[in-house]
Amino acid sequence: MSLRHLWLALALWGAVHPMIHMLGWLSQNGWSLAGLFAAWQANGAVTGLSWDLVIAAVTLTLWILAEVAVRRNWSALLAIPATFLVGVSFGLPLYLWFRSRPV
Repeated sequence: MSLRHLWLALALWGAVHPMIHMLGWLSQNGWSLAGLFAAWQANGAVTGLSWDLVIAAVTLTLWILAEVAVRRNWSALLAIPATFLVGVSFGLPLYLWFRSRPV
């Protein structure tokens, strides 16, 4: 298996595995964004992890934008909405998959 295939496999895992848990929580607690934000602040550990992911997502976005400006790999911009709509566990390996292809 090439490293490029590994990036894609990790992106798929990073999309599916966390989403299973998120959809389970949403089905039990309703589809309320207010409830979701409250859960993200349930205690110090969860709040710290939430901020960790936000900071990682912003950092990844800046990295993608900086590299796309140089490499002109426009399709890699798809990793930005993937990061914020699904998560860093999907967006980062997806970006590495885009980045590992010849341009």
